[in-house]
This record gives sequence, structure tokens and C-alpha cells, in this order.
Amino acid sequence: MSVQIRKRGRPRGRAGGLGAEDSGGIRALDRALDILDLIAVSSGLTLTEIAQRLDMAPSTVHRVLVTLAARGVAESDSQTQAWHVGPTAFRHGSAFMRRSGLVERARPLLRRLMEVTGETANLGILNGDAVLFLSQAETHETIRAFFPPGTRSALHASGIGKALLAHARPADLKRMIREMRLERFTEMTLTDPQALLDDLACIRARGYALDNEERTPGMRCIAAPIFDLAGEAAAGISVSGPSLRMSDARLEAMSEAVIEAARELSLGMAPASRAGESG
Repeated sequence: MSVQIRKRGRPRGRAGGLGAEDSGGIRALDRALDILDLIAVSSGLTLTEIAQRLDMAPSTVHRVLVTLAARGVAESDSQTQAWHVGPTAFRHGSAFMRRSGLVERARPLLRRLMEVTGETANLGILNGDAVLFLSQAETHETIRAFFPPGTRSALHASGIGKALLAHARPADLKRMIREMRLERFTEMTLTDPQALLDDLACIRARGYALDNEERTPGMRCIAAPIFDLAGEAAAGISVSGPSLRMSDARLEAMSEAVIEAARELSLGMAPASRAGESG
């Protein structure tokens, strides 16, 4: 699955002439995180490629990469000169994963869901205006969906994203729809707010969301929400794969498997929440 990186370049001043530092940010850190975001979702990029994609001066990119490399957050391949995330970045990511036992509880269910449906199973949570994928059990099929942990995807064009939107609080949903940029990825993408709201109503009624080639042509996704102790949609689980394999004839059986996995994970959320409250 493709991931789009927002091109920033040099941060512009804000209203009234305020720069990044004046508004509470640190410009150099902002640039460094842009570079880290880019190499994290790429299979290796040279310094020149990074500079071009982010519209930054090569000298700036070089200074940032040298700094990141010194801390083990980024590293370069001596043969290809391509840059990748380093071991320190993995340690930081692992710390995020340990914040909740959800990933560990979901692991066997993701594996079982993959085996039952024959398609890649995914776990994701709401992350700002996007879905953040936390874990995945890949199918053995040659053609398959791929959402490595840390990948973000637009809410309105994602099975998990729409499952979470459908069960958001009314006030939160209204605000999110108003603030979201409903970008068109394919001819099937829902870019009209009312059309999206109508689809969310259908999702609530049938219990699962369907990404029908709305993010990537030829790919489908079935998702269901995972509820926490308070009854709020805290995460989502899905299966993704080629539309030819995820045909209309298989939707009912596959959706039942996804809903059942979500139900099991929802039941597993309660003990962990109570344990946290008792401490």
C-alpha cells in the first residue's frame, strides 16, 4: 500500500509573521521528524532523493541525517548510499507498543483471522486524522495487502478508519468530518461529506466497514471496531486483500470472522482496564 508524505520544505511563517519557534515549535526538530517520517515508510532513499521529495536543501538534509545517525535513529547503506531507520527508532517504536497490551492480545487473533480468511489481518487505532496500523498477520499469497506497523492511512478511505468514524461520538464525528480533507485516491473514494455520513450509518447498522477499492484500486478491506470498557471504539481489526479474492460471495463469511475477532478483543479490553484502575 502506498503512503503519502506531506511535503513541507522550509516552514513558512504563520499569521502575524510567527515562525516555528515563535509558535512553540522547533524548526530544526520539525525538519528532522519530516525526514525520519519519510525514510520510515520508504525502502531506502538517498540524500538527494530525500531533499527532492521534501523540498529541502541537500546541506540541511545532510546535517539532519548525520545527527540522526549519531544517535542510531537513522543509518545508511555503505554500498547504495540509501538511508533507513536505525535500531534506536525500533526501540522507540517498541516502547509505544508496550503502552497497551492490545497488540499482544491481538496477535493470536490476527493470526487466526488470517488463516480463516486467507487474507492479511490488521490492527489499527485512531491517530489524529488517520489510522495508525499497529500489527499485522500477512497472508502467504503472492498478491497481498501490506500495512507495516507505523503506517498511517486516511480515515475516510480505510476500513478501520471508517469503522472508528462510524462509532465516534456524534459531536466528535461532526468535528472530524468538518476538519478532514476528503482526498480522492480512486474513483470509489467517498469525498462528499454526506455520502461518507450515509456510509457510516450503514456501517453501524451491519456491524462492519467495507473499503471497496476506496484507497487502492483492486483492493478491498473489511473492518470492525474494538470497544473498550467505556463502550467507545478504541481500535479496529480488519482483513485486506485483492477484490478478486474478496468477492461479494465471500463478504458475508469474511465479515462474520472479522466481527467475531473484534468481539473477542473487545471482551479482552475490560480486565486490562480494570487492572489499570485498581493500581
